[in-house]
Amino acid sequence: MENMLGQLRDMQKKLEETRKQLAEETIEASSGRGAVRVIMSGTQECRQVVIDPAALEKNDAEHLQELIRLAVNQAIKDSQLLAARKLGPIAGPLAGLGRGS
Repeated sequence: MENMLGQLRDMQKKLEETRKQLAEETIEASSGRGAVRVIMSGTQECRQVVIDPAALEKNDAEHLQELIRLAVNQAIKDSQLLAARKLGPIAGPLAGLGRGS
């Protein structure tokens, strides 16, 4: 039992370290051939939205809103995948808990 508690503490420490790393890592997603770019952290925090000035010249708010929505949604998905890749191997041993095996 004590061994298991030690392993859980180690796992908790690794998870916390990985979360801190994810907060520092970023991904970038874009839409409209780069007209809108979104930079997001591995913890799904939007760090930056960049809009090409040429996209503003069209005066088409609905189109720009759609480009922003697409880029944000893609950034969220990519950030979630990054987090899953980083956290999955650490939390993997817990996957079987609670199944009554």
